[in-house]
Amino acid sequence: METYRVIGIMSGTSLDGIDIALCDFVKNDSTTWNFDIIKTKTIPYTSVLKEKLSDALNFSGIDLMLLNNELGSLIGQSINNFIDEFNLDKKTIDFISSHGHTVFHQPNKNLTTQIGNGANISSITKIPVVCDFRSVDVSLNGNGAPLVPIGDKMLFPQYDYCVNLGGIANISYQEHNQTLAFDICPVNIVLNKLVGEFDLNFDNGGQLAKKGKINALLLNELNELAYYKLAPPKSLGIEWINQELFPIINKYNIEVLDKLRTFVEHIAAQLSKVIKKNKNKVLFTGGGVYNKFLMDRISNLSTAEIIIPSKEIIEFKEALIFAFLGVLRYRNETNCLSSVTGAELDSIGGCIYSAS
Repeated sequence: METYRVIGIMSGTSLDGIDIALCDFVKNDSTTWNFDIIKTKTIPYTSVLKEKLSDALNFSGIDLMLLNNELGSLIGQSINNFIDEFNLDKKTIDFISSHGHTVFHQPNKNLTTQIGNGANISSITKIPVVCDFRSVDVSLNGNGAPLVPIGDKMLFPQYDYCVNLGGIANISYQEHNQTLAFDICPVNIVLNKLVGEFDLNFDNGGQLAKKGKINALLLNELNELAYYKLAPPKSLGIEWINQELFPIINKYNIEVLDKLRTFVEHIAAQLSKVIKKNKNKVLFTGGGVYNKFLMDRISNLSTAEIIIPSKEIIEFKEALIFAFLGVLRYRNETNCLSSVTGAELDSIGGCIYSAS
């Protein structure tokens, strides 16, 4: 029986902060794994760092590299604090597996960039680090995303669909003995920006959106975006959201509450296209699950069985799966599927840094 103890790190596009999850993995046979989430914590970003990460697209080369080091050092120190807080034995931790924070994602230009320097993380923690999971796939003409589906397949096989409602909603599933997955639409990137006009970080339970009215013209224009007509594999980045989606929302001179309500309906409509079948079991995770109004709208438009798991799975599933991707990288096993990304080949993504 093979076992691994790994710290998984996730920094999502919604800029909530750094998710840290200490996870154990046990390999049972050639295809199945058991996992256990031992300890978790989210480290919120300071307003200064949040602003930097939000504006990183516009940074000069030198400033972006400095931010890369700053975030890597913060992750490393946060892990040390995490280890101290929970009285963990550092010697029992096999490695750290970090997604990093995505700044650029333009696979059509063979470009993807996640910052949070893995060398800094390893030098501060004195623990090996796996990071930069997307670059190999993009070099093979893939989308470099989504990466979570192989974890969904191997850790959550009991569900027909796995949906994550983070900054961007993504989905994975099995069809004709093949893993398929894609980004569905933006979620918290847009909702959180809209409620920012009320000096809020998020719409608690969707209470503000619930007060608004659907603007039929805006809803129709959003639903007609060309991306939604593309067949997978496909993925979204902040560039597309800024260039294609926000200009549509911004040109409508309507109340912010109405924009919120309309965008919630848009999310629910896009999701329902995929999960509308009666007998499907759909696992929902990510911060969007706490938006009760959004979940009610998704449930209303779909007849699938919606399953909401424990708080730890909701909030740390992506950190868990990136920990698992690190396990596969350490084992030199495929952790990126061409059926999902559109790459020429399946691949083993991830760089390994070791300061010990």
